[in-house]
Amino acid sequence: MTRLFNDPDDFAAEMIEGFAAASSRWVRPVTGGVVRATRGAEPTVAVVIGGGSGHYPAFGGLVGPGLAHGAAMGNLFASPSAHQVHSVATAAHEGRGVLLSFGNYAGDVLHFGQAQERMREAGIDCRTVLVTDDVWSAPKDELDRRRGIAGDLVVFKVAGAAAEAGLDLDDVERLARHANARTRSFGVAFGGCTLPGADEPLFDVPEGRMAVGLGIHGEPGIDEVDVPTAAGLAEMFLDKLLDELPDGVTLPGARVVPILNGLGSVKYEELFVVYRSVARLLADAGATVVSPEVGEFCTSFDMAGASLTLVWLDDELERFWLAPCDTPAFRRGTVGERRAVTDDELAALDETREIGAAGDASRRAAAMISRVVTGVASMLDAHADELGRLDRVAGDGDHGIGMQRGSRAAAEAAAAAADAGAGARTTLQHAGDAWADKGGGTSGAIWGEMLIALGGALGDDDAVTGSQVVAGVTGMKDAVMAFGKARPGDKTMVDAIVPFADDLAERVAAGDALAVAWAHAAEVATTAAERTSELTAKLGRARSHGDKSLGTPDPGAVSFALVTHTVLDVLKEDN
Repeated sequence: MTRLFNDPDDFAAEMIEGFAAASSRWVRPVTGGVVRATRGAEPTVAVVIGGGSGHYPAFGGLVGPGLAHGAAMGNLFASPSAHQVHSVATAAHEGRGVLLSFGNYAGDVLHFGQAQERMREAGIDCRTVLVTDDVWSAPKDELDRRRGIAGDLVVFKVAGAAAEAGLDLDDVERLARHANARTRSFGVAFGGCTLPGADEPLFDVPEGRMAVGLGIHGEPGIDEVDVPTAAGLAEMFLDKLLDELPDGVTLPGARVVPILNGLGSVKYEELFVVYRSVARLLADAGATVVSPEVGEFCTSFDMAGASLTLVWLDDELERFWLAPCDTPAFRRGTVGERRAVTDDELAALDETREIGAAGDASRRAAAMISRVVTGVASMLDAHADELGRLDRVAGDGDHGIGMQRGSRAAAEAAAAAADAGAGARTTLQHAGDAWADKGGGTSGAIWGEMLIALGGALGDDDAVTGSQVVAGVTGMKDAVMAFGKARPGDKTMVDAIVPFADDLAERVAAGDALAVAWAHAAEVATTAAERTSELTAKLGRARSHGDKSLGTPDPGAVSFALVTHTVLDVLKEDN
């Protein structure tokens, strides 16, 4: 369990502050994460990595010469927001383009994708390379759907070394993709991790059993077996990974980097006992081991577990894997002379939305919106544990915490905007940005987009009408479906928001008052959310667990239905 913290909600922010202070030789803090504290004599392509906190040394510990230029660091197990990624990327940019690289998780894909578009809109060439090394998360014929685990280090290291060598963005991107294509990982766990302030781990493994094929966000494994000996675990790792040789790799004769990674609470001595057998089995298979690594490279807070990564080298990859680097957590060789980065060079783009002029009627609507968002935050606070329980069935258990954090931040931002005289649109925009920043993950990204879409339909000038609300809710629905690519039947929030939006539009068009139409639509959403218990997840982390979620409703759909009823309570008060 996690013992040392102050306010659990402040843990990630305080951790980042302490990390930056302790690692000032290598990094400087910026909004959303950290960037290098030094620069070389010539500008290079900037490699910006990132993801949720709780994985140290990923991601901040890998920032420094020869590796990453910056790391966007989200809340615990939650993606950094697009605003945070954009801020870090802007501060890290040296004039030769930016490569974004991160694990293939829905929230990260959404947020980093938004940041990439913002960079491109500003005239900066920005590319993305996803890490997809986890062999258990999707079959061989769906490599692009696999998630990233400890193989992150490999892709980041090769890309950073290529940038350090002065290569252009095309070649840095090519090499990062090549490193990903040659990397495979397999993880197991003997127990789940416990987030600060939580009373129980995100998942449990029975005594004497081991979860196989787990992720790094507290997701349960794909399978469960008896705990083997250290030699037995090595054999399990190698049986699977040697059956996953990338195209162009043949045995005997291939050169390979093995990376045995502890996930948080497995001791180094235990890892060395496992590696003893890993080295022997690789030799028996005819592989030549190059620069093996044993230690902690991508953890999952205090999880008891381990993973093995194999990187199948060619001459080009070997050159960049062995190239010098100097970061807080991963170093080799000696890097060249550096100079300290100045404060002016770290001046990132200020994305703060201004409070513009607003009509009196819209300001009154903004005050009501603030009450709604405050009510939603209070409701989600009360339901956080139950939403987390639903999410633990086939996910990582953080949906309740993410909704809790996001809605709290949105409530504070909405209140501040309304108090400053903002109209409905601006208030919702501020709330949406705050929800995405603090909520993190897929739900944070989606709820941020939903609130901004709703605000766009309401405007800042006139009184809010029922037809505008319908247009805004339709915009929310469209934003969710476009952003997450989900459709009804995929077992996501879409299964609740689509029937809600359609029913609301139908009843308002038929002449029902907004409160009456909303009440009926909220019941429709609740029924639809309950029916997701009959579905098998087709998207997101739960997809990897097949029918495990049958009988349990989707937490995103449930939380949306709960929000609609909280909004209804405020509508009734004003009628």
